Order: sequence, then C-alpha cells, then structure tokens
Amino acid sequence: MGGIVVGVDGSETSAAALRWALAEAKLRGTTLTVVHSWSIPIVGDGLGYGWAPVAVDQLKEGAEAVMRSMLDGLGDERAGVELKKLVVNGSAALGLIEASKDADLLVVGSRGLGGFGSLVLGSVSHQCAAHAACPVVIIR
Repeated sequence: MGGIVVGVDGSETSAAALRWALAEAKLRGTTLTVVHSWSIPIVGDGLGYGWAPVAVDQLKEGAEAVMRSMLDGLGDERAGVELKKLVVNGSAALGLIEASKDADLLVVGSRGLGGFGSLVLGSVSHQCAAHAACPVVIIR
C-alpha cells in the first residue's frame, strides 16, 4: 500500500487529522488511505454482556455514510491526491495498526468520539502510537 493512512471517526479532531494527512500526501506526492471502522456494540443487562441486537447492514451503511461525509467535507482540497477508502469491521485501533504495516505514515486525531472528554490522548491514538509499524503523527 505505502503512502499515508489516516483514521477518521466523524469527530472534529479526525477531520483535522484528515486535512493534515491530505496536505502531507500532496507534499509527498503519495496516496492517502482513509480508514474508518465499525463494530457491533456490546451491551450489558446486569446479568452479563452480549452483542446488541442490531442490523449489521445498517451498521455498515452508517460507517459508509461517515466516510462519505468526511471525504465530502474536503471539497476541492482533495484534488490531485489519490484517495483510497477502507471501511473495516472491528476495533479502530487494530484496523489502523494493521493498515500501518504497509504505510509510510499513520495520522490520527488526539482523541475522537470516546466518552472520556477530559483525556488529552484517546485510547485509539494511544494504541496507534504504541503499536503502529510506521511513524505516527497525532493531531490535536
């Protein structure tokens, strides 16, 4: 794959990471792979945990919609860069770490849509910084 990989989740921080990665791809004259992940939510009822009763097709469609929205937000900025889309089922961190194996650079936002707003560094960006197979840029 080579090039630059960027993770997006629909948050403003990931939009900033996407814009930074796009500008860097233009400077390097390389491809930009945009990665978004989805998974079936796990729910608990007090007695145990299990998969939420949701339609997998709806989750996939929602993930595709997030990807479209993020890329549409770039407008004309995306001209001149080969964009690849990768929507994966599973953990965001694992999907990005796997994509980093063939990349020259991985770009992520410092924190996304997770529930702990007081954290400076989110769990996905932390995992990527610790385990990616290429250099990582974290955008605040």
